Parts: sequence; structure tokens; C-alpha cells
Amino acid sequence: MRMFGMRVLRAGALVGVLAGLLTVPAPAAAQVTAGAPQPTLVAIRAAHHPGMDRLVFEFRGPLPAWRSAQWVKGLVADPSGLQVPVVGSAVLKVRFAGATGHDRGVLTYGATRRTFALPGVIQVVNTGDFESVLSFGVGVAKKSSFRMHTLRDPSRVIIDIKTPYRTVNVRTHFLNSANFNIGRTPYGKAVQRPVIASRTAFGALQRLFAGLTQAERDAGLYFVTSKATGFSKVTVKGKVARVYLTGGCASDGSTFTIADEIMPTLKQFPSIRWVKIYDPTGKTQQPEGRSDSIPTCLEP
Repeated sequence: MRMFGMRVLRAGALVGVLAGLLTVPAPAAAQVTAGAPQPTLVAIRAAHHPGMDRLVFEFRGPLPAWRSAQWVKGLVADPSGLQVPVVGSAVLKVRFAGATGHDRGVLTYGATRRTFALPGVIQVVNTGDFESVLSFGVGVAKKSSFRMHTLRDPSRVIIDIKTPYRTVNVRTHFLNSANFNIGRTPYGKAVQRPVIASRTAFGALQRLFAGLTQAERDAGLYFVTSKATGFSKVTVKGKVARVYLTGGCASDGSTFTIADEIMPTLKQFPSIRWVKIYDPTGKTQQPEGRSDSIPTCLEP
């Protein structure tokens, strides 16, 4: 049996390496029958293994009747059709038909948006849980081949995403709320992130805007966005890095802004000594010369 030019494999088989779209109906023996419990998502996990990141969706009850994954240019929410932001250089959309992620209106799998400190997988965000169709977007550092397979007892859908590139650990800086709240310096604290070795400055900023893992939030760290949603580009020339923010820009009177996270994150690299941050309209206070600069909107 062939579908969309891809092989559909029987029970117990693995789905082969993919380049684009994967659609996998459950084997006949695994189809949900009338009166059977609906698959309910209860956990999302991700971890790095040699050469790949493994993303696991665990379900209570049987496996979803239909599973698919494909690379997409962007994400839209089901059923609203609104754009869903996700941090990543490529986005994998994952859909489960005949499944749900809630029970009597209460989420069963935890946070709908989560960040991972992995070489490939950066973020996983929910894009829909409507009429027994459950969907997610997976933001990754770089588009690569992947495969999907399943396990039972408990029911799990597993996506292995290849990471065929060299990464290095960099420091991404966030607000230490415990220190800030009592006026103890330093207000910022660095966490480690793996980034692709050939794009360290870009990768570090990308991980900054992906935010914190759950464990880091539990430890009292906080991502101060100053209403920025991301950056359109970062350039480095003559030891001056220029960062162009997207979304909004406002300090809201705070003495700690996203500038206090961006600057130390970029200045860890020997190629960068000064950082100029531009607002979404392309303005900064000192665009010329070798100096730091922030836009007026980030002044307290």
C-alpha cells in the first residue's frame, strides 16, 4: 500500500527516513472501535540521543487512529486560523486524528508551549485540539530528515529528528527574578544552550527568544521580552553586532529590559564587542560608531 509516494508500514514496523510528508494510519488491529477509549495525550518529552533528538508523545489508551508529520512554512491555529508563533529555522507540523489533549476541559499533558535545550528541537507548541484532531508545531534549529514510529504499554508516538551538524554550547542570559526582587546584583543569569557551530550569534539569539525550560522557570529565571517577539536579523561587522527586533518594544519603566539579555548573550563571542539594538521600525539612538546603542523604547 502506498500513500503520497511514501510507504505505509504495518504494525510493529518503523516508518523510514522522511524528507517531507509522513502520513501513517494505524494498522487494522489498532483502529479505535465504537465504545473504545479515545487516545488522550498525557505527556510530551524530548531528549538528545547520538545523532538525533527524540520527541515522544505519550497517550493514555490506544494509539491515535492517524498520525502525520510534515515540514511547513508556518503554523495556524485550529480552528481559528490565526498564526501561531514558534521559534526555529524550520517547523515540523505533527497531527493526531482521533485523539484529544484534554479531559472535561482540563489539559492532560501540561504546558501548551515548551522550550527544550537540545541541539535540534527548540520549541513544541500546541496548534489545535478540536473535534478529535490534536496538532503541534515543532521548531528546530535546522531542517533535517526524521522518522516516526510507535510503541505500546504505554502508547507512544515517537519522532526521531536527525542532528547531522556540529554544535557548541553558548550562554544565553535571562533575568534572575530572586536577585532582581531584592536589588541584589547581578540581575542576569546565564544558562547553556547548544547551537550550530557555524551560526553562534544567530543561534544564541534564537535560543534567547525561545525562552526558558520549565526547570529554569521553576528556578526563578524569567525572560523579559520588553514586548519584542523576535528579531528579523543580526549582523556582525567590525566587532559591532546589530540586532533588529520584531513585534513591539517597550520598557514599561523597568530598569531591566531585553537589552540586558541580548548584550551579554552576544558579547560572549570574541567577534563582538559592541551591540546596537534596533526597534521594529529600524531605529536606535546611536546607529554610528563603535558603541552600544538601544532604541528609545527601551529607556526606563
